[in-house]
Amino acid sequence: MASTLDAPISTNSPTATGALPAPAPAKGGRFARLPLLAGRSFIPLGLFARLPLAMLTVGALTLVTSVTGSYAVGGAAAGAVGIGSALGAPVLGVLADRLGQRRVLLVSAVANTVAIVALILAAYLIPGAQDLAAAVPVLITAFVAGASCPQVGPLARVRWMALTSRTSGRGSAANSADLDTALSYESTADELTFVLGPALVGILASLLAPWLPLALAAALTAVLVPAFAVHPTHHAVVRTARRPSSGQAAEPAAASASGFAPAAAGDRNADARTAAQRARTFAAVALPVLAMVCMGTFFGSTQASLSSFSASFATSELAGLLYAAMGLSSAAAALSVAYWPRRLTVNVRWIACAGLMAGLASLLLLPTTALPMVLVLLVLGLPVGPLMVTVFAIGGLVAPAGKLGTVMTALASGIVAGTALGSSIAGQLAQNFGYSTSFLVPVCAATALFLLGTAAAVVLRQRGRKAAPAA
Repeated sequence: MASTLDAPISTNSPTATGALPAPAPAKGGRFARLPLLAGRSFIPLGLFARLPLAMLTVGALTLVTSVTGSYAVGGAAAGAVGIGSALGAPVLGVLADRLGQRRVLLVSAVANTVAIVALILAAYLIPGAQDLAAAVPVLITAFVAGASCPQVGPLARVRWMALTSRTSGRGSAANSADLDTALSYESTADELTFVLGPALVGILASLLAPWLPLALAAALTAVLVPAFAVHPTHHAVVRTARRPSSGQAAEPAAASASGFAPAAAGDRNADARTAAQRARTFAAVALPVLAMVCMGTFFGSTQASLSSFSASFATSELAGLLYAAMGLSSAAAALSVAYWPRRLTVNVRWIACAGLMAGLASLLLLPTTALPMVLVLLVLGLPVGPLMVTVFAIGGLVAPAGKLGTVMTALASGIVAGTALGSSIAGQLAQNFGYSTSFLVPVCAATALFLLGTAAAVVLRQRGRKAAPAA
């Protein structure tokens, strides 16, 4: 019997409080429904408004390295952007859940634009910035730029989950198909921007000026993020008022602590059930977040290993083109999830894609020249995109009421943190033992994804059984 968790979003979610008329059936396939759900302007806005995030890390690395002449300071600036983004994304998600997306996106757009401009000025005006000690102001501005970067991708996913759960006149299977289609598009958009962003930085910096990519990122943030923030789709995400249950449950405990009245046995049992429910919810949310950390580790270690691999017969700059092969096949495969059979539940998809990914990752150990490596990367990307779609979908399923933005941004920050971790580990291994050893890191990361998928299947199945009587 299908679990209630196979539905796109639970009925007690804050995004499911109302029903919108179902859009008319669209000609041209499932992706033609997306403009009907969100409006034609939402898709290009969501695509290009997330481009500055993809440009920021590489842009900071390029600018600071070019101005200071120090790879160490440039790498530290890029690392500061990554750390800031990993820490700031969940904070912005929490604020979006509590205050609403529009307000948070508008403030973060202004703050990020100012921070990027400050980073450009600091890189050029701070004297002696080729030394790490003197470059502290540059690193601080890089950190603030990363922490304040608007989380357009995760919050766009929140809006799609709200839109697909609020359409009336359609069954849960149809709404689930709409959600899969939307999340497939979102993963493809992420892949495309993270391929296009670094390429755009390289072209502008090499042909015109090293500061121009960051200036363009600031301009895109200042113009497109506010337009995304005020887009009518933000009304679909309904903020949930604080539930009084916690305060009501706290009153007997407070009275007991004061000595006025002992807590009743029923209250103690209710508290125990609440604690157990919180533990299960934490485990259900932690698993997809850990999966995204492993996914980021896979990405970062693959990038670092490819740099060492390409340097063995050409130049390390070739690694970007090699890595783009996996990005393109991953993006194409992510789109295909919209057409996968409904009987393939999220649990099955996670385990199957992660298992295939772990097996294919071992092929990275075989090539010694560019062409065979391109073929391996093209094949390896096929399970990557669908797995990302699946993990984001599971994050939406297990997110507590009113915390969908928090969970989505936590998943995104997990990728950022994992990328830094994977790059560091694989880089050290490549430096000391060669690229063949460093390619073991993406193999281990993919294996960890498979193990997390099996654990998630158990946790989600238990949650499904407990939710079924209440459904």
